[in-house]
Amino acid sequence: MRDFLFYHITLRMSPIGVFDSGYGGLTVFREFINLLPGYDYLYLGDNSRAPYGTRSFETVYKYTLECVQWLISQKCPLIILACNTASAKALRTIQQNDLRNLDPNVRVLGVIRPTSEIIGSFTKTKNIGILATNGTVQSNSYAIEISKFYPEITITQEACPMWVPLIENREHENEGADYFIKKNIDSIFKKNKEIDALLLACTHYPLLKEKIQKNLPAQVQLISQGEIVAASLKDYLERHYEIEKRITKGQQRFFYTTDSVQDFDSNAATFFGESVSSRHVDIG
Repeated sequence: MRDFLFYHITLRMSPIGVFDSGYGGLTVFREFINLLPGYDYLYLGDNSRAPYGTRSFETVYKYTLECVQWLISQKCPLIILACNTASAKALRTIQQNDLRNLDPNVRVLGVIRPTSEIIGSFTKTKNIGILATNGTVQSNSYAIEISKFYPEITITQEACPMWVPLIENREHENEGADYFIKKNIDSIFKKNKEIDALLLACTHYPLLKEKIQKNLPAQVQLISQGEIVAASLKDYLERHYEIEKRITKGQQRFFYTTDSVQDFDSNAATFFGESVSSRHVDIG
């Protein structure tokens, strides 16, 4: 009976879809709800195939497209890729090539452009550091996007391959995490001592914020994406009434994972700030 009611409710929804390769997008989703609580939302974590950060462009694109197709099948008129790697490696191709065949009335947005549009306001020295996964750094997406708005800014990037595994294995609060955090922070400032703003370009990284802050010079500002992306979503909905009016407003929130629901529910609270009850879905 519970499953029937669940199906009946979701069948009548047209929620905002929020996608991530795993748990990190929940930090962005939390900010959506804080700023825009009235809408229905559907979160999808592709945990069975995470992490995306070390995978090829072709694989990330394939996985992301499959998840976008599923979210479209769930009647999501607007989908947010709350994943830097997916935004870097798959978003543009999906926007330009795939949506016209899947559903030309659906919109898919990412997290890189909203951040790039305003990041110049955080720096006085015009030197910004990017901390990200291997995939995001290799894509060079932030350097490309930021240069469109702030060509005078110097971008220095640092791949932090150990940070996501530490977080997802719940080792990020232990002393062992301190070594890898200090190693990457020291490395990026060795590349460029003029950095005065440091972007956490992975949605997992806010969980390391306190440890990162301890290793930063006092004048360096640490930037998380959640509030920036949420504000950008609010602005987008205000400017695109044709999309906004299609989203249902019942304050319903549903969570799906491609892996174990027990594992997802156990870990999700760390990122989302409250307990969740997810459902399993097979994709791909």
